[in-house]
Amino acid sequence: MESSQTLNSSIANKDKRILVLFAHPVPQQSEVNIFLFNDAKNVSNVTAIDLYAHYPDFNIDVIREQQRLVSHDVIIFQFPLYWYSTPSILKEYQDLVLEYGFAYGKGGSALKGKQFFCAISAGGKEEAYQSDGFNHFTIRQLLQPLEQMASITTMTYLAPFALFGSRSASREQRIEKHRSKWRSLLNVLATGQFDIERARSIENLADLDILEEPAENQSK
Repeated sequence: MESSQTLNSSIANKDKRILVLFAHPVPQQSEVNIFLFNDAKNVSNVTAIDLYAHYPDFNIDVIREQQRLVSHDVIIFQFPLYWYSTPSILKEYQDLVLEYGFAYGKGGSALKGKQFFCAISAGGKEEAYQSDGFNHFTIRQLLQPLEQMASITTMTYLAPFALFGSRSASREQRIEKHRSKWRSLLNVLATGQFDIERARSIENLADLDILEEPAENQSK
């Protein structure tokens, strides 16, 4: 299922369109991501795509997906962190859709200047994702292959929007606040009313102060 509408941007009167590519192999077991995906579908400037639902046989329509990428300004990979990486369909998507001559290489400038980031959930607590923690690396370090993908395809890479301790988030009543920040983030991305350099350098987009504000105050 997908939803696609547009919202006027405050930057040069240009619409910013957001593409959320959702990848969860068992969404019925999702405690966080399915809610974020459903929230994204209800934001007017967002196109939200469930990759596993669209391509259960992994037979990805390359031309269709390339056209989607071209027609959007912000690209988001939304997924639960599986073994420090993406679910398999996102790797298949990268391998097939981001091909030479389209996304990189000679004549491959279709994604130039677009913003890209990952919206992820991690089962472990935030302190586990530190150099001296259980996982030995930060989330940004673990996502460096995707950061390099953005670099090669000349997209602007932003920090991930991450929820840690996702297994206990419902019990600890943290999901609703995270969902509120997610909706606010989609709105400020559409309007461009946020500090892009801070969004590039911060560890977690969920820590942006502007996301604490009511969404109706973030757009005109």
